[in-house]
Amino acid sequence: MPRILLLEDDPELATWMEKGLADYGYTVDHFFSGSHALAAATQDDYDLLVLDRMVPDIDGLKVLKTLRAMDDSTPVLLVTALSGSNERAEGFENGCDDYMVKPFAFSELAARVGLLLERSSGKEPTVVGTRLTAADLTIDLLSRECHRQEQRIRLTSTEFKLLDYLMRNPKRLITRTMLLEKVWGLNFDPTTSVVETHISRLRSKIDNPYEQKLIETLRGDGYVFDP
Repeated sequence: MPRILLLEDDPELATWMEKGLADYGYTVDHFFSGSHALAAATQDDYDLLVLDRMVPDIDGLKVLKTLRAMDDSTPVLLVTALSGSNERAEGFENGCDDYMVKPFAFSELAARVGLLLERSSGKEPTVVGTRLTAADLTIDLLSRECHRQEQRIRLTSTEFKLLDYLMRNPKRLITRTMLLEKVWGLNFDPTTSVVETHISRLRSKIDNPYEQKLIETLRGDGYVFDP
């Protein structure tokens, strides 16, 4: 059972996060202060650290810096109300693995936690040569070609990037925010339907003509690629 350290000084938010993560089967150790969280992180083994950047005593960024200076490579999800590009860059430059801005839906937290834990477990998607395969769908990472049931499907560059990301994260909830960041490189929500439009176009090409549907929409939450 994955063990998570949670550093969050807002009691109400901390309770909500702790309960939700516990419902997913994770063991959560919650700390209100950075000094206590840092002590625990250096004394015990955790699968993931979820650190609020702005807490009393030692903030989450300083905890992150200290651990990385000690060659601690435990995955870190930095959570903060600071949404500026400089703050995000500072987090990644100091070794965080992912960065999430408050307020957020729990579905996004769960998705990010799940991806970080899976990534750190060493599990990788099935790649043979330059090909990534799921069910009867195959994409070639070198030629950028896509085939399903041996029929070639022509994708735009963005559609290919979108499908590549979905295939690398099977059976995981992928939120709109995650797609904007990973596929379009946007660290903000442009309040357009760009994600929905491209998902619809991609589904019309790789799903609609076939009996088995691979892309599932969870309304209000995001998407799941389920081969």
